[in-house]
Amino acid sequence: MGVPGGGPGVVSEDTAAGTTAAASADTAREGTEPGAGKESEKGAEPEDGAGPEGVEREDDAEQEDEPGHSRSRDLLLLVGICLAFLLLVNAFVARPFAVPSGSMEDTLRPGDRLIANQLAYAFGGHPRRGDVVVFDGTGSFRPESAKPQGFWADARSLAGDLGLAPAGDTVYVKRVIGVGGDRVTSTGPGAPITVNGVPVDETSYLSQGDDPSSVAFDVVVPTGKLWVMGDHRGASRDSRDHLGEPGGGFVPEEKVIGRADWVVYPFSRWAGLDRPAAFAATAGTGGHGDQR
Repeated sequence: MGVPGGGPGVVSEDTAAGTTAAASADTAREGTEPGAGKESEKGAEPEDGAGPEGVEREDDAEQEDEPGHSRSRDLLLLVGICLAFLLLVNAFVARPFAVPSGSMEDTLRPGDRLIANQLAYAFGGHPRRGDVVVFDGTGSFRPESAKPQGFWADARSLAGDLGLAPAGDTVYVKRVIGVGGDRVTSTGPGAPITVNGVPVDETSYLSQGDDPSSVAFDVVVPTGKLWVMGDHRGASRDSRDHLGEPGGGFVPEEKVIGRADWVVYPFSRWAGLDRPAAFAATAGTGGHGDQR
């Protein structure tokens, strides 16, 4: 019989005791099962860096850092290769120059940056009538002088050759009017220049208001030499000004650094420097300009 006063939902003492006993038994069995207590043993292991596992984790961190260092080395190598390539291009292919004066206006203006094509005459080619050329005037426009010696002088010379420093006051840019074998003449103001007896129409590039020449001259260009003049004839010291000097104002072809092919700065003046049609009429009239 039930206990007087008992009702639904009331747990008897016997039942509660049985439940407690069962729970104790389960707990005892769990403590004797294989692997019991391992979690607590792991919890007692040393912290990172104090045992073998800590060492392994440090090695892993070092391995994770290595890809970053490798990327930095690759980037530096790539930059070095690009710089070396640009230096080689400047030295042997296309060299930049700044125009220092107005002697070639309006074709070239002071401050213009041009690119001289150093391969234009590198494989048996020769300057042609009408080409704008960059050349070293030492020995023709300027007397030979002793070059400064020493490390810094060599470094400045190398920097100039690579286009990293100003080219110096011995470098000029002019237009080729006559080549080896040509006879170039002028009778003075108001008259055109003639090449091998053919008048040259220079109106497409002469500075506005300039005469082809304010002085008279009559020269035959030696083989391997050039007769050069600026487009701004009234402001250009060119072959005419060196007639009475050693060399007679003629520029040796081997002193030509390259053909000025492009104006690249300022960007508003970006343009190619094509050979003018004025010299087409002189083709086949003597010299070698028509064959090059």
